[in-house]
This record gives sequence, C-alpha cells and structure tokens, in this order.
Amino acid sequence: MNFELLLPGYYIRRGSTLERSLLVKFMQRTYQDLYPQQDFAHLAKTVEQYFSKDTPLWWVDFVNEGLETQENQETELTSSSLSPVACLWVGNAVDQVTGIRHPHIFLLYVVPEYRRRGVGTALMRYVENWAIQRGDRQIGLQVFQSNQPALNLYNHLGYQTQSLWMLKQLDSQ
Repeated sequence: MNFELLLPGYYIRRGSTLERSLLVKFMQRTYQDLYPQQDFAHLAKTVEQYFSKDTPLWWVDFVNEGLETQENQETELTSSSLSPVACLWVGNAVDQVTGIRHPHIFLLYVVPEYRRRGVGTALMRYVENWAIQRGDRQIGLQVFQSNQPALNLYNHLGYQTQSLWMLKQLDSQ
C-alpha cells in the first residue's frame, strides 16, 4: 500500500475495488448520522452499480504512534492493520450546461470522534488537487440541506449552490 501524509498523524491511501463492504459500511454510517431510524441496506446496490476502478476511493487512517522517519512510518503503516477514520469516494459527472466532464463527490465521511480536526477539509483539498492534476475545472457534490456541518465546510471551501434538487412526496391514494 502507498501511504501519504494528509495531516500530522493522518495518512491517506488509495482504496481498491476489493473494499466494497467497507465502503458500504461507511455510506450507511453517513446516512444513519442524518436518519438514525432508517435502514440503509439498499446502499450496497449503489456501491455495486457505481464503484469501479474509474471511481476512486481514498481512506484516511489515524496513526497515534510517534514514528521518527518517513521510511519507518511507511514500513510500520504497511505492516499494521489499520482501521480507517474517514473516506472519500469520487465519481464522474457531466455539467449539463457546458457538457464538461468533472469529478462528483459521492461520499465524504469522517468518523464522529475524528471530526472537527481538519480531516474533512484536508480530504477536500486533496481531491481538489487531484482534480486539477487531471485537468478538471470543477468538482460537484450533493449535500442534504439539513446537514449544517457539511454545508458549513463546503461553503468555507468556496463551494456554491448551482441548483436545487427538489422532491415532492406523493400520496398513494
């Protein structure tokens, strides 16, 4: 595995398509944070349909040990069994106004105990740099209007509302 320092103590690594079940678990956790009474077993179908080598996934691991050199850090990280504290999954979208392909963030999730430590901001900056290196000129995402912490983060990073996704509940009468 190739680890890269994201923040002091936090390392980012590219995920693989073999990690579908862990991705489903993180997706379910993010939705359960907002809707605790809901069952999100159906998200496995979303991952099955959209997760591929063309939709990159990154995991963030927290390492609490004080490791002295980068070589030692990489050796230790590779040999230990880590448990991710955050993830970022990116898909592809097409801007319907311009027709330009761009990355779309499917999932950004930070385990609650690791929130408000800069991990989400660092992940967003990481994906922005990744997108710039690919030649992309924009990034899209969807956020629930009721998810104020996420809205605050995205607004702070310069994201702006481009459209509103509207729903109407239909009575089955």
